Amino acid sequence: MNAVIDDLSWRGLLAHTTDLDALGAHFDEGPVKTYVGFDPTAPSIHMGNLVQIMVHRALQRAGHRPVLLVGGSTGLIGDPKQAGERVMNDVDVVAGWVERIRSQVGRLIDLDGPHAGTLVNNLDWTSGISALDFLRDVGKHFSVNRMLDREVVKSRLEAGISYTEFSYVLLQSLDYRELYRRYGVTLQTGGSDQWGNITAGVDLIRRSEGARVHALATPLLTKSDGVKFGKTESGTVWLDPEMTSPYAFHQYFLNAEDEMVVSYLKVFSERSHEEIDDIAAQQAEKPFLRVAQRALANDITDLVHGVGERQGAEAAAAALFGRSELRDLDARTLAAVATQLDAATVQVGETWPSVVDALAESGVVASRSAARRAIEEGGAYVNNMKVTEPDARLSQEDLLGGQMVIVRRGKKTVGALRIQR
Repeated sequence: MNAVIDDLSWRGLLAHTTDLDALGAHFDEGPVKTYVGFDPTAPSIHMGNLVQIMVHRALQRAGHRPVLLVGGSTGLIGDPKQAGERVMNDVDVVAGWVERIRSQVGRLIDLDGPHAGTLVNNLDWTSGISALDFLRDVGKHFSVNRMLDREVVKSRLEAGISYTEFSYVLLQSLDYRELYRRYGVTLQTGGSDQWGNITAGVDLIRRSEGARVHALATPLLTKSDGVKFGKTESGTVWLDPEMTSPYAFHQYFLNAEDEMVVSYLKVFSERSHEEIDDIAAQQAEKPFLRVAQRALANDITDLVHGVGERQGAEAAAAALFGRSELRDLDARTLAAVATQLDAATVQVGETWPSVVDALAESGVVASRSAARRAIEEGGAYVNNMKVTEPDARLSQEDLLGGQMVIVRRGKKTVGALRIQR
């Protein structure tokens, strides 16, 4: 078997291929042009998209050349989803998202050197095609019966699906063919939920070009309860630092489940098999040390946000739990911490709130009486300073970054307040 396929398989990144042996032989023939697409249905890509980037980084390390497509045209339509019809976004909004996502993916793939990647926008070749040409040149190769047989379409038929979303598969197939013609692309990857779209492109190239190309799908990553990995109670984990702060991003991976963390590490870390196996052994022996979680959080934050942002996230976490100085954190990091802690907002008039009120408002204790007990027992802190007086009040001097106060009960229960005057 081919070495890159062996690596992808070991990392748990193979769910389906059109023909695994043929794909391995194709890799052995020399550098392969590979492609994956990202539709701009939001201002940023997310963790599911990052899986595909990790696949193409692995392919690039093995000497192959990735083509990363941002769907300026397909993003105007939207792939059908189980939940129902997508809302079509304004053309100018989608164009702005295209540029933001191009910038994101361009930082994560090497665009220089002997195996340089290429960024493309499918609007470049779809915008000039007439409806008549599209139907004659692409639509004639598609069976409606096969299109109806797609799982997502079957699930939507009873509630209804628009012709626009029903026809999305034709546009994605056209992309594969166009990239085959323009760049010699012979492999498309995607999540397993995209398998029908991907193989439709393989079939279009076979029918219209008489050529054999390949497809590879990765499993959908989930948590142990079946929820998609990268989803939280507050929403999606985005790669854009304005949508998910580097601190929240780092914390998300630090909190990965013990039973799943090694699987995630194989996907999102570029450490060697031997190093990951060693981390897995340490994790199994002493899971309370959370060696795998730290490796995962550090590696993926370094990749997406850079070493400096990861160090800032670590410094913020250390400061929260009294291991460094909270006042050294910048306002942006403090704001991210407050959001992550679901900070309560407190209006201050002539009288500042008591520490008892602050502890209760922040949610670190269940009641004012519990807050008073925490103070009396020596377990209450404001900005990491122990509070010993049950009647103590906050003051202007307690504000971090001009508006934040961090409160803590014991070693691990932390909360925050936003003070407004």
